[in-house]
Amino acid sequence: MENLWEHLQNLTDAQSILSKGGFYLLLVVVYAETGLFFGFFLPGDYLLFMAGLLCATGFLDVHVSVLVLSLIAAGILGNYTGYWFGYRTGPVMLRKPDSLFFKKRYVTMAEEFYRKHGGMALVLGRFFPIIRTFAPIFAGVVKVNFRKFTLYNIIGSVAWVITLTLTGYFLGKQYPELRHYLQYIVFALIAVTTVPLLIAFFKNSKTQNKIEEH
Repeated sequence: MENLWEHLQNLTDAQSILSKGGFYLLLVVVYAETGLFFGFFLPGDYLLFMAGLLCATGFLDVHVSVLVLSLIAAGILGNYTGYWFGYRTGPVMLRKPDSLFFKKRYVTMAEEFYRKHGGMALVLGRFFPIIRTFAPIFAGVVKVNFRKFTLYNIIGSVAWVITLTLTGYFLGKQYPELRHYLQYIVFALIAVTTVPLLIAFFKNSKTQNKIEEH
């Protein structure tokens, strides 16, 4: 049991992923978080940032162009997987009871985000935990036009990977000592990406409660 818990901690710790799994585990995690419904807990944003930073400081032994292109490909393939999953199993999935790795409210959050932003939700959603995982699944559930989905999928993956990975890379080149303060960087990135989502969630909860009262 302790070994299982340790493995789960390692999977959710970006530094452990990069130090123990290296480049290939990095790609697997990005693919899982952007396409598999149980991947929502994985550390996508700060994993990309740290990958860029550690690539710049030589800790991650891969050229930055290979790193960026591979991460973009993993993000695109992940979203295609999520779309296919939602397209094929959406109605069945929504009838299933909540479990540890799947809760209906996650799809509801993605649905509301999609209604608000349209197809751009697939681009903007890349920058928000949970939405990043469930937006492509919801797109598959409602059978979004595949060509439009492909366009937004590619744009979203390119924007997400380039923004976070290259920010980490150039900061790592400019300030290599930053790798000694990774835990503070992780906390900052979690706050930046999670706080807006929490605000939206609580606003939606209040709105829903008012509707039910009336």
